[in-house]
Amino acid sequence: MRVSYDHYLAATALTLARRHRPVWNHILRRLTCRCGADLPCRIRHRIPIRRLHWPGEAR
Repeated sequence: MRVSYDHYLAATALTLARRHRPVWNHILRRLTCRCGADLPCRIRHRIPIRRLHWPGEAR
């Protein structure tokens, strides 16, 4: 099954949104990012595959 680049991009964005959301930290007694960083979490994630390198995608 081939996945289009748009579906791949949406799945990646949803994964990153799920991984970097505020959660209550019981030890620190405040909200922190789920990845462990302080809020606002400014960790930048690169999309592993660009559209130009996706098989079957034209410019």
